[in-house]
Amino acid sequence: MMLDIRTQESKVSDTALLIDVMKQELKTQDMTYADVAQALQMSESSVKRMFSKKEMPLTRVDDICRLLNTDFAEISRRVSQATPLMGELTYAQETAVSKDPKLLLCAICVLSYWTFEQIVQTYQISEAETTRCLVMLDTLGVIELKPLNRYRLKVAKTFKWRSDGPIRQYFMQHVVGEYFGGRFDREGETLMMVHGNINRAIAPAFVERIQRMAEDFSKQHLADQKIDPKHRDGFTMIVGLRRWEFSAFTGLRRKTQDS
Repeated sequence: MMLDIRTQESKVSDTALLIDVMKQELKTQDMTYADVAQALQMSESSVKRMFSKKEMPLTRVDDICRLLNTDFAEISRRVSQATPLMGELTYAQETAVSKDPKLLLCAICVLSYWTFEQIVQTYQISEAETTRCLVMLDTLGVIELKPLNRYRLKVAKTFKWRSDGPIRQYFMQHVVGEYFGGRFDREGETLMMVHGNINRAIAPAFVERIQRMAEDFSKQHLADQKIDPKHRDGFTMIVGLRRWEFSAFTGLRRKTQDS
C-alpha cells in the first residue's frame, strides 16, 4: 500500500475543483440550480445534492458545460489555474524523497521540466523505475501524472526545499563538498568569495538580489528548452550569504574583557 502524505491542499480532488468552477460560472451567468434542473430534466433537490457532495458523472459535466456555453477543455483550464500550488513540501514528504536516490533524481528532473523519455535516456533508471517514481511524486502532490507518463507540476514557481528539512541536510552532507571541490576555471564558470562587515539592516536586500538572480537562472532554463540540446549544458548555481568566519581565524581572535 502506498503511503499518502500529501498536504491538505493537494488532497482536494480535481473533481471537486471542477464542480467549484462550474458553480462559480453559474453564479456569474445568474443561473440557479432550478435552471440547471430544468435544462437537465432533473429535480432541483438532485442538482443541489450533486453540487454539495461534489460528485458528478462526466455526462452531467458535459451537459452543464453546454448549458454554460463552454466546453470541458475551458473548464479544465480554469481548474488548473485554481489548483493551489505548493511552495514547499512537508517534512514527511521530503523524508520520503531523500530516502530514495532514484526518487530524488526524478524529483530534481521534474522540477527542471524533464520529460519521461529524457530521464530514461540520460540515467541508468528503467522505464518501470521511472514510472514508479512519477507515481510516487504524484502521490506526494509534487506532480499530477497524466497518460503516457506526462505530468503537470503542482508546485509554485517560488518552490524551495525546507531550510530545516531532509533534502537540505542531504545537500549539505553529500553535495556541497563535492561541488566546491571543482576548479571553476572553465568558460562560463566562476567562484567568488567576498567578505566584509556591513550593516545588518542591509543584508536582507542582498538576499532579495540573490533570489532574483536565481529566478532569472530558472527562467533561462525554461526558455532554453526550445533550443537544440547540443547547445545546452548542465550548470548548477549555488549562492549563499550568511554570518560566518573561518574557524581557524576565529580561533586566533583575541579574547575580549567581557568573555
